[in-house]
Amino acid sequence: MKWILFAAAFLAGFLLWRGIAFAAGVPKTGDAAPAFTLSDQSGKSRSLADFSGKWLVLYFFPRADTPG
Repeated sequence: MKWILFAAAFLAGFLLWRGIAFAAGVPKTGDAAPAFTLSDQSGKSRSLADFSGKWLVLYFFPRADTPG
């Protein structure tokens, strides 16, 4: 019985810790995007700085025939 209580307390603590850690890294609406570089559909590297002063929409989707 003690191990069940210990496991439940450990799981609750772990989930609380993960929630706090995750929430700290999530940007909020209106925050500036961090600097990044990604590959476009042609494989060319594009960075956020390439689009400075322009509107930019990023769309992520899984490759064809992949789960997700």
